[in-house]
Amino acid sequence: MRLRGTACAAAGLLLAVTLGCTGGDGPAAPSTGTVTTSTASDPSPRSASPSPGPVDPVSLPALMRREHTGSGLRLGEVLARTSAYTRYAVTYEANGLTVSGIMNIPEGEGPFPALVLAHGYIDPDTYFSGQGMPREQDRLARSGYVVLHTDYRNHARSDDDPDNDVNLRLGYTEDVIGAALALRDSGRPEIDGDRIGLFGRSMGGGVVYNTLVVAPGLFDAAVAYAPVSARPQENIDHFQRPDGDPLVAEIEERHGTPEENPAFWRGVSPLTYAGRLTEPLLIQHGTADDTCPVAWSREAARVFQEAGKDAELRTVPGEGHTFGPRWAAEMDVTEAFFERHLR
Repeated sequence: MRLRGTACAAAGLLLAVTLGCTGGDGPAAPSTGTVTTSTASDPSPRSASPSPGPVDPVSLPALMRREHTGSGLRLGEVLARTSAYTRYAVTYEANGLTVSGIMNIPEGEGPFPALVLAHGYIDPDTYFSGQGMPREQDRLARSGYVVLHTDYRNHARSDDDPDNDVNLRLGYTEDVIGAALALRDSGRPEIDGDRIGLFGRSMGGGVVYNTLVVAPGLFDAAVAYAPVSARPQENIDHFQRPDGDPLVAEIEERHGTPEENPAFWRGVSPLTYAGRLTEPLLIQHGTADDTCPVAWSREAARVFQEAGKDAELRTVPGEGHTFGPRWAAEMDVTEAFFERHLR
């Protein structure tokens, strides 16, 4: 059963968000989208669900047990108008935090299916709202999708979460879940809350993996584009440790190394919970990617497939991390995938 069929309205509102001064709409719908993820047991180690006992509060099982909320989607300033869509600054609420972003709404008669976009790593100190996937935002809106690009917590105009980095940025998963719930309960006639897809690039691809195992059934389909490793310790060893990032010592002091605390590191890898996946997943990765090795995607696809899941890996010969000559053709593939599952 799809989670959207069981979501309920909870009493009360989260924090109020003020509208932008230009192009704003009326107050957001007064309902709060909620979803509680399943914790049913499964005998397969790769289909593990949280046990009935205590779980580490910094873990995917902890997110699985949480009742997630998303609401208060508000359109603020009009950032751009094209013949195909209008681009707005937006905010929404996710588990008690205000998260900013941008939204492209197509011209014409809706409701339109929606896509949540999860961007890759950009230093929050230099990040600006909507940064990270401009080509995809434009093209998908021109193809008739409402596009909500989340900034994540600690970015742009979003609320701060000071522990997010040392806690392996699991808060970004909450922000994406909140985005889907806010879309579903927005009450806006342009948005079809029963047809929502997820598209993440690089670090955002890792957020896609986490979201799919934490909240199975929330989205209809998902694409991970040049994703990071589904094993957080590999990302630390690849990106942070060689640069002498002081955050590594803080992470290991708080959570232990993989050798000291293997249970913690299993609990933050979505591969441990591969059997929870319910959505079709497309992974696209260039073979010449020197930022995120394609071997990471090969392992993720293999683990999901061995768990009996609909996960496809499409490798693109010669393409690097951001895709160049093959970008348009691979977006054709991405759009065809979403067309099959969202139209």
